[in-house]
Amino acid sequence: MPKRWTPSPTLKLSFATHAAAGLGALAVPGAWPWALGAVALNQAILTGAGMLPRSSLLGPNLTRLPAAAIARREIALTIDDGPHPEVTPRVLDLLDAAQAKASFFCIGRQARLYPALCREIVARGHRVENHGDSHSSLFAIFGFGRMQADIAAAQSTLADITGQAPHFFRPTAGLRNPFLDPVLHRLDLQLAAWTRRPYDTREGSPRTVYQRLIHDLAAGDILLMHDGNSAPSADGTPVILGVLPCLLQTLAEQGLHSVTLTSSLTP
Repeated sequence: MPKRWTPSPTLKLSFATHAAAGLGALAVPGAWPWALGAVALNQAILTGAGMLPRSSLLGPNLTRLPAAAIARREIALTIDDGPHPEVTPRVLDLLDAAQAKASFFCIGRQARLYPALCREIVARGHRVENHGDSHSSLFAIFGFGRMQADIAAAQSTLADITGQAPHFFRPTAGLRNPFLDPVLHRLDLQLAAWTRRPYDTREGSPRTVYQRLIHDLAAGDILLMHDGNSAPSADGTPVILGVLPCLLQTLAEQGLHSVTLTSSLTP
């Protein structure tokens, strides 16, 4: 039997604030402006927390690998927004050449377009994780039902195609709202963010993206890159293809091992 969902301390405080404001307004009708102000402030805090991709205020959020993975000198390379028919195969070849593993956060609708590519990701020893079905820019304002339907559709698609159910979920741009944690609990998924993000969907300079990724690079880091929606470099090549060879060489030189998120959680 699945464990009962336990809200984060921030959400518990939010529930208490709403309850106290409602009871206070009923008990002392003249105090309704204060009650309304308290609710508005609470909503602002929740909205702000949802705009911080690495925040754990709204629920558990993996932003760094556990101690056992750090001791093994592991990092996790995570690649979002695919599969992409031209970029993903080249990314896979680069990873193979370096004997590196990665977690691909795939979009459900993209997976249905390129199912063989999702299977290839898994066949090469990587993991396919859940990046939502629609990859909507409005994901952070979805209600509970729509959010659950979107994530569940991607979960079903990715599990059916690859034969492996994703273990992790990452929302569009990492943005979310308080509905996400109970939805993920119901779907048996874990939220995963990152330690460092190079903004490679906007930055086309391989050198800049590379420097952002390796600045203070250390065991336990979760790195974010994109095969889908990768910014073009000056010659039109997706920037991830210019960055990966240098990044993977740097990992090797520093004795760091790129592993999937799932394997990093092994004690």
